[in-house]
Amino acid sequence: MKKYLFLLYFFFFLTGYSQTIEDAWVYFSDKPQATDYLDHPSNMLSQRALDRRERLHINLDEKDVPVDNNYISQIVNANGITYKAKSKWLNAIHVQGTEHDIRALTGFDFVNRIEFANKNFGIVNRPNTMPQKQKQQQRTTYDYGQASTQINMLNAALLHQHNYTGQNVLLAVIDAGFKQVDTSAFFHHLFVEHKLIDTYNFVGHNPNVYQYHYHGTEVLSTIVAKSNGLFVGTAPDVSVALYISEDVTHETPLEESYWAEAAERADSIGVDVINTSLGYNLFDRPEYNYSQADLNGHSAFISRAAEIAVSRGINVVVSAGNSGQNSQWPKIGFPADAQGVITVGAVDSNKIRTGFSSIGPTADGRIKPDVMAMGQGATVYYNHQILSNNGTSFSSPIIAGIVACMVQAMPDKQPAEIKEALIAIADRYHNPDNYYGYGIPDFSRLALINQNSSVQVEVYPNPAHHFIYLKNNKPFQTVKIYASDGKLVKQVLPDQNKIDIRYLAKGIYFIRTKEFIKPFIVE
Repeated sequence: MKKYLFLLYFFFFLTGYSQTIEDAWVYFSDKPQATDYLDHPSNMLSQRALDRRERLHINLDEKDVPVDNNYISQIVNANGITYKAKSKWLNAIHVQGTEHDIRALTGFDFVNRIEFANKNFGIVNRPNTMPQKQKQQQRTTYDYGQASTQINMLNAALLHQHNYTGQNVLLAVIDAGFKQVDTSAFFHHLFVEHKLIDTYNFVGHNPNVYQYHYHGTEVLSTIVAKSNGLFVGTAPDVSVALYISEDVTHETPLEESYWAEAAERADSIGVDVINTSLGYNLFDRPEYNYSQADLNGHSAFISRAAEIAVSRGINVVVSAGNSGQNSQWPKIGFPADAQGVITVGAVDSNKIRTGFSSIGPTADGRIKPDVMAMGQGATVYYNHQILSNNGTSFSSPIIAGIVACMVQAMPDKQPAEIKEALIAIADRYHNPDNYYGYGIPDFSRLALINQNSSVQVEVYPNPAHHFIYLKNNKPFQTVKIYASDGKLVKQVLPDQNKIDIRYLAKGIYFIRTKEFIKPFIVE
């Protein structure tokens, strides 16, 4: 027996394969049933999701097609492999097994490559394989109670006063747990008004999200709180989906895959906004750790998934992280580096950046965070109490609720346009840095409401390059164009429907008359 064990050990010594259970992503080369799914899109996306794609002119493609179940079955039946999660967007599954057993999966002709979470192993390619608008009603006014500071800092009451409260917008919160959301009177309106659309626990593989942790409960409260005189959130009328992707007992790459699954489910039901107050860089096993050089938007699995979520028309809002005072890693985490996401840092009640708020830039030189909101002394609801708490975990959903209101106000705008509009009204728009980003959004600088709903105006193309055109159903007065800082840059006659903008710098502008205000982007 001893001789046998010695020979077994000697064999693995010679081959160099570790017997430790490893995490890896297995990427497939194709989706054999793609054509059938794309011909019958309702088999993979809800009608709401399809309507959002059509509204935003985003075409369906193979990323929307589910991972092939036959491929998954063959991997599941392979020796020593445990299947844990999947991502249709990345056409990959998350598996666990020994290094040797995982590497053996390259023997399947449908496996494109294998990416180990363990940075010592890297990526294994399969041999000889090539990679592949609402009508105006009476104005809504709230007494924001203990949340007044975080609301007033953004002048967000202006949105609510024009009835932009997140109505008919669907927002997903991906977090660690939502304890007591189902039993607390504070969230009762979500159930009574049928605004809780979907729940799933990707860690426990069941619909029960009312467990594990209060973190998601606190996050959710900053968005949907609706107790006049006590606590009102930034999108009190938004509908929500609640997903658990964070395993509070461990820090592993599997959580990245759970997050991707949650984002894909959010996409499938037609979610407009995702908030994620989660971030990753260090794991229980050091060899899985990311480096700051990976903060380029495409190295981390979770960041790639977040980027695809944005490409599907979802506004993804991410907390910057709380490591600003960590000398070894003061930077943002993942997926805060993803292309297209809105990364949110934290300030205190005096609009001063908190020391813990993580900083930029990304490894490829992009400014981060994008914007700031109150994250020190933020009002939250926790264990049947209204309290204050600290963290970019709370500045992020405060902004996510605002983004939901913007989506309601501008339902035809893609995430890039929503993000640009948010940045353009921030107080450091003309002088950004990697501590504050573009600063704190101020909605007193942006009217999102047409003053007269009987006047219908179309501004096109948007984004524009050389000219913009106005199409209106009724005459209106002199047209003025303002830059995002409020400066008047052009005035034209009311009968001039073709406007020369060739001299305008790139950025966001606002066409304004007495009857309407419309944003447009110059590229």
